Amino acid sequence: MYASREDIGYDFGDDSKVGSKPIKPNPNIDGGWAWMIVFSSFLVHILIMGSQMALGILNMEWLEEFNQSRGLTAWVSSLSMGITLIVGPFIGLFISMCGCRLTAIIGGILNALGWILSAYASNVHYLFLTFGVTAGIGSGMVYLPAVVMVGQYFQKRRALAQGLSTTGTGFGAFLMTALLKYLCTEFGWRNAMFIQGAISLNLCVCGALMRPLSPKHLSDKSVVRSDSEDNGAKALSHSTETIKSNGALSEEPEKKEEATNEEVLESVQHTETGGNSRSGRNMHGLRILKTVSQLTLTVRKGFALWYSSYFGAASLFTNRVFVAFIIWALFAYSSFVIPFIHLPEIVKQYNLSSQDNVFPLTSIIAIVHIFGKVILGIISDLPCISTWNVFLMANFTLVTCILTLPLMQTYVGLAVICALIGFSSGYFSLMPVVTEDLVGTKHLANAYGIIICANGISALFGPPFAGWIYDITQKYDFSFYIAGLLYMVGIIFLLIQPCIQKKQPRQKSTEEAQ
Repeated sequence: MYASREDIGYDFGDDSKVGSKPIKPNPNIDGGWAWMIVFSSFLVHILIMGSQMALGILNMEWLEEFNQSRGLTAWVSSLSMGITLIVGPFIGLFISMCGCRLTAIIGGILNALGWILSAYASNVHYLFLTFGVTAGIGSGMVYLPAVVMVGQYFQKRRALAQGLSTTGTGFGAFLMTALLKYLCTEFGWRNAMFIQGAISLNLCVCGALMRPLSPKHLSDKSVVRSDSEDNGAKALSHSTETIKSNGALSEEPEKKEEATNEEVLESVQHTETGGNSRSGRNMHGLRILKTVSQLTLTVRKGFALWYSSYFGAASLFTNRVFVAFIIWALFAYSSFVIPFIHLPEIVKQYNLSSQDNVFPLTSIIAIVHIFGKVILGIISDLPCISTWNVFLMANFTLVTCILTLPLMQTYVGLAVICALIGFSSGYFSLMPVVTEDLVGTKHLANAYGIIICANGISALFGPPFAGWIYDITQKYDFSFYIAGLLYMVGIIFLLIQPCIQKKQPRQKSTEEAQ
């Protein structure tokens, strides 16, 4: 059973000193402004993840506009989705130095800029830079803080808060599919991207709502651990508790370095105060020196925190089951992403556009995905049910749907398969729990960050691979068959490794008995 969960958030306080001084709890934790944070995160999921799941509409427009191969054109969408997840560990550096609010606001500007610049694209390669890279990095800079802030503001109701905020992905996929389809029909894809860029500026508003908690309340909050769900657990990869456990960052050198920097700043400030009689040029230079010193201190602290968190987890790769989990993640997420990118064109080839316009197949996946996450989470919490078994059954259902989808050529058949894909992909809410069981709560932060990066790589290469297979065979059938078979290989790795680890202790006990 998987009864325990780990905190989602950044803990900047000193845990060792919390017990000695009683701190008055912040009224905004588990209430008050915390629900505004949930609302902000919900909108972020709609505007970022929802928009990415609706890129199949734009992919068709790009194919007609630039007349390039499907494999090359699919790179635009996959770059945006993949980079959003892959840059997560590096965005942690910005959060350590600037905080969640400023990072999210900058990311919102970058994301909107990527959409707007893409409206003037003259070729697919231009879209690689503007939409794939610029909008992708901007999305990552908003998405991670949105998950982190929910973890900071909630203790007792964290599972509920994370669940409510992440349902924005399903609602966003449904709403953005309809919106982009309408905008492309009425105004053309270029104006549609320009309008979507203007809408994405609301991400800056979402970032502004991410009011940081004071360090003392973050310290007090780190004492109480409660349950968490969904892909938001990757935010744990930056927690101070994990950094301390890695042993990569000692306290004494840090204190000495901090004292030295403070002495420098004090000397600069003293010189500035005593130099009123000097020229204005010297005063201006001293102010610049003071600002640079403070900035250098902040950057060095943030980099040390980030580096020790992510590069102090090499021991995780000695866990064979965790390595098998990474291999699974490299193949799994692409099977979920490929239908969102290529289904609109498949519908067009089957002459089902009129029915799909009434209720798009990608919207069916999105809506049922919401219920799948909730229902699978409830089932896995039952005392008589193993979360690992629920996780495996959902994976088997999803891979079966991926292999069966090419056989369906009617709207009803495709709708049923898409509904099953949406429901079974609800296992995403179980991934933090399964990861915790594999590596323990101590290493959950870094482990889940690695899994999310693997999912990003899967999203990066999945859609272009499917398009490349189509360019060779002139059918999408083999794209789904190969993706399904690779997915099955990942599931087999998950099944084999636990069996191997169970046999090893038995062999040792037999040897001891002899």
